[in-house]
Amino acid sequence: MGVQLPRWVWIGAGALACVAGMVNAVGFLGFEHQAVTHLTGTTTLLGAAIAGEDLRAATHLAGVALAFMIGAALSGAIVQDATLRLGRRYGVALALESALLFASAYLFRREAVSGAWLAAMACGLQNGMATTFSGAVVRTTHLSGMFTDLGIGLGHALRGLPLQRRRLALCALIITAFLIGGVLGALLFARMGADALLVPAALTGLVGTGYAIYRHRAIGAAQA
Repeated sequence: MGVQLPRWVWIGAGALACVAGMVNAVGFLGFEHQAVTHLTGTTTLLGAAIAGEDLRAATHLAGVALAFMIGAALSGAIVQDATLRLGRRYGVALALESALLFASAYLFRREAVSGAWLAAMACGLQNGMATTFSGAVVRTTHLSGMFTDLGIGLGHALRGLPLQRRRLALCALIITAFLIGGVLGALLFARMGADALLVPAALTGLVGTGYAIYRHRAIGAAQA
């Protein structure tokens, strides 16, 4: 049982989750130990900063949240669809994400807070781009939903209920890829500093190129 996922969804989800893990590790280590790929902790810290009347921290954290939302808005304007399906707009979104990450690396090198904002914008764009496929929620920049789905699956297994095996496998893939990305991001940051962001920026561009090639071949096969 479970959703039927084409190969490009598996490859894309794993690659983008790895990218997000790398970006978050570099952002965490380079931006005052604050996450940039998701907003739960950021919003909590923003509340604490407001309560503590720390205007500097509140401004920085609010900027991350706003940038993430702007990235998601860009995704909505570019991709438009609520479900994953082959289309050229994903290539445009991936190219924009790559450009944002390259710009973020440059700004991080200059120790500008706007580097974290652009990284968050790139992640908001990515998270908005990967939405749903055949009822399976696909999120690649945070893992709460993935762990929740795995926990629900475990509960179903304990009760002897049918399992959506492909959905659970997708969750495990995204969690593993994000973790691997975090490890790689931390190792790269230790060696390269802010330039570590150039790696996920390039990887995102490669994913976009690979997607464009896959789409071209899929369209050619359909027309043959």
